[in-house]
Amino acid sequence: MSDPREGSRRPDQPSEFASADPVADALRRFGLLGILAIILILAGNALFIPLSAILVLIWVKLSRTPWREIGYVRPRSWIGAILFGIIFGVVLKIAMKAIVMPLLGAPPANQAFHFLVGNRAAIPGMLYVILIGAGFGEETVFRGWMFERFGKLFGQSAGAKIAIVLITSIWFGLDHYSLQGLPGVEQAFIVGLVFGSIFAVTGRIVMLMVAHIAFDLAALAMIYWDVETAFAHLVFK
Repeated sequence: MSDPREGSRRPDQPSEFASADPVADALRRFGLLGILAIILILAGNALFIPLSAILVLIWVKLSRTPWREIGYVRPRSWIGAILFGIIFGVVLKIAMKAIVMPLLGAPPANQAFHFLVGNRAAIPGMLYVILIGAGFGEETVFRGWMFERFGKLFGQSAGAKIAIVLITSIWFGLDHYSLQGLPGVEQAFIVGLVFGSIFAVTGRIVMLMVAHIAFDLAALAMIYWDVETAFAHLVFK
């Protein structure tokens, strides 16, 4: 990771990182090779998680895309980013469970993961999914890479960033439908709006990775200790 440089550049302006490498240039554009790369990245997780995110990192390297363009920027303070991410993620999960989801009419318990109640044998697998699949994988793809790709298409104006936040949040929400149904879509969409808005403003992904992990770990703890319903009724009885 490297520190971001000051100043901004329009998407149509040549980057100071542009190279004479035709393959790198083609990967960054939206021609045949660029579109093929997009398809491969989107299809990656069908083989295993987090292949899509791994392919994003390979694409960044081969296309000579600056790491900062997908949010891989060294935090000003690692301790601060980690602590804030943990607190923010846990608080956001509690707020979603106790206030937002009840207002949307979601059931108090997430039936898709009810098998985790007291299930110690399932914890290692869930930790892999949360730490690698969600924290690293989903943030790299849905925030870092998608913001870079849509940013090249739409530009960096305020209106473009709002559109990108909305598009990626809807996509993020729909990605949760097959496993969690409509409540999962609603929650993921709202979380996508929150995380996407932060990323659009800061351009930094480390804190969001930590927050995503903390959010999912808090959810796992609620389910494992069978206190989901209690949290869902904290505000609305």
